[in-house]
Amino acid sequence: MVGLTSAAGLVGFLSEPDPELRVFALRKLDEEIDLLWAEVADSVGTIEALYEDDSFPERELAALLTAKVYYHLGEYNESMIFALGAGKLFDLDNKGEFEETIISKCVDTYIALTAPATLVNTANQTAPQLITSFPSGGGNASAGLTSPMTPFSQSTLPSKSLLSRAEPSAFDPSLPGGGNAVVGSHPAPLILHRDIRENLHAVVEQLFERCFREGRYRQVVGIAIEAKNLDVLKRVILRASEDEKREGKKKQVEGPGKGEELMEYVLDICMGVVQERGLRNQILKLILDLLNDISTPDYFAIAKCVVYLNQHSMASDILHQLVQKGDVKSLAVAYQIAFDLYDNGTQEFLAKIQENLPVAADEESTKLGDDGEEPSRETDRLISDTSVGSSVRQELIPEDQKKAYGSIRSILQGTKSIDLNLEFLFRNNHTDMNILTKVKDCLEARNSIFHTAVTFSNALMNAGTTNDGFFRHNLEWLGKAVNWSKFTATAALGVIHKGNLSQGMKLLYPYLPRDTVSPGSVFSQGGSLYALGLIYANHGTNVLDYLRDQFKSATEEVIQHGGALGLGVAGMATGSEDIYDDLKSVLYTDSALNGEAVGLAMGLVMLGSGNIKALEDMIQYAHDTQHEKIVRGLALGMALIMYGRQEAADELINGLLDDPDPTLRYGGIMTIAMAYCGTGSNKAVRKLLHVAVSDVSDDVRRVAVMSLGFILFRKPSSVPRMVELLSESYNPHVRYGAALALGISCAGTGLDEAIDLLEPMIKDPTDFVRQGALISLAMIMVQQNEPMNPKVGIIRKTFQRIISDKHEDAMAKFGCALALGIIDAGGRNCTIGLQTQTGNLNMAGIVGMAVFTQYWYWFPLTHFLSLSFTPTAVIGLDHELEIPSFKFYSATRPSLFDYPPEQETKTDEAPEKVATAVLSTTAQAKRRAQKKERAQKHDSMDIEPTSATPRTADPRADDKDKMDIDDEGSKVKSEKTEGEKSEEKEGEKEVTPSTDGAKKKNGKDVEKEKVGYWIENMSRVLPAQLKFISFPADGRYEPIKKPTGGVVLLTDTKPSDPKTLLELKSRKVSSTTTDSEGITKTRQTEQERSRRDGTTAGTGGAEAAVGVLTAMDEDDEGGEEAEVPREFHYETDGDAFEE
Repeated sequence: MVGLTSAAGLVGFLSEPDPELRVFALRKLDEEIDLLWAEVADSVGTIEALYEDDSFPERELAALLTAKVYYHLGEYNESMIFALGAGKLFDLDNKGEFEETIISKCVDTYIALTAPATLVNTANQTAPQLITSFPSGGGNASAGLTSPMTPFSQSTLPSKSLLSRAEPSAFDPSLPGGGNAVVGSHPAPLILHRDIRENLHAVVEQLFERCFREGRYRQVVGIAIEAKNLDVLKRVILRASEDEKREGKKKQVEGPGKGEELMEYVLDICMGVVQERGLRNQILKLILDLLNDISTPDYFAIAKCVVYLNQHSMASDILHQLVQKGDVKSLAVAYQIAFDLYDNGTQEFLAKIQENLPVAADEESTKLGDDGEEPSRETDRLISDTSVGSSVRQELIPEDQKKAYGSIRSILQGTKSIDLNLEFLFRNNHTDMNILTKVKDCLEARNSIFHTAVTFSNALMNAGTTNDGFFRHNLEWLGKAVNWSKFTATAALGVIHKGNLSQGMKLLYPYLPRDTVSPGSVFSQGGSLYALGLIYANHGTNVLDYLRDQFKSATEEVIQHGGALGLGVAGMATGSEDIYDDLKSVLYTDSALNGEAVGLAMGLVMLGSGNIKALEDMIQYAHDTQHEKIVRGLALGMALIMYGRQEAADELINGLLDDPDPTLRYGGIMTIAMAYCGTGSNKAVRKLLHVAVSDVSDDVRRVAVMSLGFILFRKPSSVPRMVELLSESYNPHVRYGAALALGISCAGTGLDEAIDLLEPMIKDPTDFVRQGALISLAMIMVQQNEPMNPKVGIIRKTFQRIISDKHEDAMAKFGCALALGIIDAGGRNCTIGLQTQTGNLNMAGIVGMAVFTQYWYWFPLTHFLSLSFTPTAVIGLDHELEIPSFKFYSATRPSLFDYPPEQETKTDEAPEKVATAVLSTTAQAKRRAQKKERAQKHDSMDIEPTSATPRTADPRADDKDKMDIDDEGSKVKSEKTEGEKSEEKEGEKEVTPSTDGAKKKNGKDVEKEKVGYWIENMSRVLPAQLKFISFPADGRYEPIKKPTGGVVLLTDTKPSDPKTLLELKSRKVSSTTTDSEGITKTRQTEQERSRRDGTTAGTGGAEAAVGVLTAMDEDDEGGEEAEVPREFHYETDGDAFEE
């Protein structure tokens, strides 16, 4: 049958009084509407009238036809309304374009109608918390409505622009998308008739059911989270579990079931996509309830939720339940959860978990396990009083559970994790001391900025490795440190020995202030307190009391400065009111030197607490003081207090950004970075971009661009596009901020887009922009080799060229020295991790990176970068927390994730070798001419040559005059030209001649290299390599969970067989260094090994540097004591001090 070519006749039927004719016309038009819609559009009013006529028998057909007409006209809202009025005639199962479009429109409308109502209820529940977050401290009725930023709210300063004035000042849950979505991405809610609304919900329900039938649960999860409908979210998870039970557990052996997979997916979406903190908490609580209802719950997912929700009591209950089960696997799961809790929790959170754990008798409560640790030194005095008062009856704890609880405490206190990381970094140290030596030789030590740069490079390159041999072998260079350079060099020992808990206090004892008047330098004493805090970073234990005593008893400002920094680092996130009060009392002395460190330390101690009293004190004093350094320290401290608070920090942010003081506006930007770090919040990004192009202060604009890296480090690929234009700004401060934003967000990724933006910035006309570009390149390229990223060789060559260029600016050289330390961080075994290996935010890493960026104002803060260094290892432990010797499989080529080749010392001799190898033809011609003249002289004198002389000389002359020499010379030349051509083809990949041979070897062996190799336990495994790691199916040890890096608990499938344990090298060395007899011989062997492979152990370097760093400076009293280092100089005498 030929189709209709005109709709005129059928449209005429629509006006007929006979209902059958009108129904006939509607049916025919519905069949051909895709072709005839343009003619029917003129009569759409008539069709609408038929739909509105209650007596018309085919009202739904009229609605469907009207919906299709409006669809072709592009009026999708009207089309959706009429399609919903069509009832059953609107077939969801039809795969046409019209149906798909209307379904999509229905989902968007459902989200727009449901989300605001749900969020208003949520906001009403959390509103009291937000209001009371900022009380004024008064006792009146209006206290809860008054902001602590009273100086801000009463300020008459007008808004900086119409844009900032029009932007909502706080999180508005009534807005589509909750105020965080991009403007226009969510449609405004439509006003729908009640019947239409019911039909809308019916359509969405049909859509859900279709997804359930087809097993597409994740689509329903996405709609439920977008609509903020937790009832639907709960229903889909339960439905997935029911469907799995109905189908039978066919995949029980292969992995988790549908319900568990779906909950894991929801958890990932919740932590990575959901931006509103209130909604995220509600979803996590829902997941937590569902996980607890499962007969075999996923304890690792529960632990992840517990950490974020800060529910320490539930965490301790989980550990208690697992220990009480008593079997080996449950014990291993408990230990694994304890390790995960330590990696993701704060000191305060971990202390509360330990409080709730059962406590044994007094003699047992001091135990930390079987690992031989010294318990009295590692027991946290902050929790000793409360841990004894546990409600669990001590006499009811069996002996085996006492041991388990002791091991869990050692894990939660961090001693076990820190010891394992220290052992890994020590035994796998691949620091290239030749690079460090070249940096020292290229930078003039008498220039304090260069001396400090070498100190930082050494500290970062050897962070956590205990390799302090550089100081021992360069005492003369170290002796040139004066004043703050001496402070920085002493603090560098804390970075190098970070985590060396057993030897930390003994290591720094000669440097630390004494109770009596010490003749040493106050700079080394202040630096030693700073170093002590770095050794015990985020693990204060009993050094907090020692640091408090030294800080309170100190009278010198330099010692107070170092003590404040040490207190802040060691007491990070403890929330200790006592430490805060001690810091505040020193702050009120109004000293610019120690005030900056005290303000920062106050924020570190109260990190993430949102403490209102602390904020009030800091804001008030920031307005009272006249010292810019104090204001800057307080501004950064306030930002740290609001770490991770998100919407709860908006009031503080708006108040700080409206302040006329640019330093406080700087603090407001840092508050955005800390409060919204890792969230990817669109609202925060919009605010930062607006300030980056509108503020009048270069410092504020710089930090605004830089803070984008903190917000978006979970989405590194989006940052290069965002800062591409900013990296070409006319303002050098904005360009510097763009460079650091790339480095922070893309650290360790080797992202090509980021490198392409940074490479031109190395040649920027402004020196500090080049500095930022070099540092960022090193952050991005950390732990990258040429098989992973071919540009590594060129970038390393660029670093060495800049550091040796005498005409380069000092600022760029400083940045280059830092870059050389960062790119080889932790002996090439650490990456920069702003999130933990389980996906949570790495609090210490983020804070360390944020404080490191303040090196712009104060160089000693550079050491904070070591807090963001994360060892990249897989460390397997059995259920007894011992390190078994076993191997696991990596399904890659060995060279793909191998260490980069070391730089050889003969690289400097390479140009001379080339010059002597290639002979000019002129020199050859002269030599031949001289030999001919000699021969002619012999002939003219008629002296008959003896048989011996010519026979000994002629062969040499003949050999030299033969054309073979020319051939060899031409060969050398041809080889050189071929080498030059190959270098051009390789794109200048070669860094040094030493790597050329290695590369040729690799080039030959790449094809022959086998894919797959075995890795020993406690070896380096890069994050990108984890997906290729597997444990043998028939192996003895099996992981308790999928390896994510770090500590992995193992189950022993052959417990009756004897096991082989790895030897702890760091503990063995530390025990030998503490032996009073034979210490000199031990040190000699260590020095020989250190010269051979660039590693060292014990405290030799720190001891050797005591006389140099503690000597009084020439401008201090007692300057004659500066000659002590020469008398103290030694390398083999181990008894540097006997205290």
